Amino acid sequence: MLPHDSLERYFAEVEVAVTQLPAYTESYVEEILTVERANLRIRLRFENGNLLEINEALLVENGTLKTLGYRYHLQSADSELMFRYDNTPHFPDLPSFPYHKHLRDAAVASSKPDLLDVLQEAKINSL
Repeated sequence: MLPHDSLERYFAEVEVAVTQLPAYTESYVEEILTVERANLRIRLRFENGNLLEINEALLVENGTLKTLGYRYHLQSADSELMFRYDNTPHFPDLPSFPYHKHLRDAAVASSKPDLLDVLQEAKINSL
């Protein structure tokens, strides 16, 4: 399978999941940089005003899709953080370093979540 095929299949899966949310798309960018590299940037506004921002840097390596960097940020309609998953290396004492989850008052250890799971978590938090 060609690297580009892996990226296209992933993008199609995400696109279907996004269309099933009670949200509208403020922006949706699938940026193919090379046959192995791509970026995904999405802004979704839920019916209650919550905003989910998705940023991923993707790489296909030996037929496997990998995420180089990610940020999944959900905030309320009044701009209060609800959660953010990312792998920015700024909490070296967490056992899951550099992966973590920001909550309103803390950063906690967390493995990298699957984007489809994040979409469902955002949906539940936005009902």
